[in-house]
Parts: sequence; C-alpha cells; structure tokens
Amino acid sequence: MDEKMPSNLEVGERIRRIREDLKMNRERFSEMIDISDVFLGQIERGERSLSLKTLYKIVNFTGVSTDFILLGNPSSNSTLHKINRILEKSSEANIEYFYQIINCSHIFFKTYEKDT
Repeated sequence: MDEKMPSNLEVGERIRRIREDLKMNRERFSEMIDISDVFLGQIERGERSLSLKTLYKIVNFTGVSTDFILLGNPSSNSTLHKINRILEKSSEANIEYFYQIINCSHIFFKTYEKDT
C-alpha cells in the first residue's frame, strides 16, 4: 500500500469546500450534521480528526462520497453521483417531487433558450 494517508488538513479543506459549495455558513452546516460549529471549524482547519460518525453525517447530508472527502477523488463527486446518493435515501414520494422540480426546470430553460 503505497498511497499516503490523507492529512486532517486535506480532509478539512475538502469539507470546507463542500460546505461553501452548498453556500452554507459554518453554523448552519454544523447544525444540519448535528455537531458544534466550533468542532466543524477545528475539522476544517485540520486541528481535529474526523470521526466515522461525523463522516457518515456529512455524507448522508450532502450526498458527497467518502472517496472525495477522504481521498479527493473527483470522479466520485460528480453531480450525478451526488444526486443518485440522495435519491437512494429518498422515499418514492420525494423522488417524484424531485423529478417534477427537475422537469419543470428543464422545460423552463428550454423555453428560455429559444427566446434568447
């Protein structure tokens, strides 16, 4: 095994990037994954290690893969992968609701593109 173990700082920077991509401040993100904002800040700065429990909460909330968080593997963090991970945990009713949102957005943008 010649791959090096990711540092706390590398993992923390990826988590910060995920949070910022979601346009969430530290307080809101930490509330959504049920940890303190102080602890989240320590993780993001690489001062504290990420527990398996916290990793699970982040993956469960964001749909981002553990491969991306731990190893920085961008192919496992594509938008389609993230959507699929969220859908896998959703009820049939929620999946139908998501479909309606996507379909309406698709129709809107197709119409908008014709007008420009």
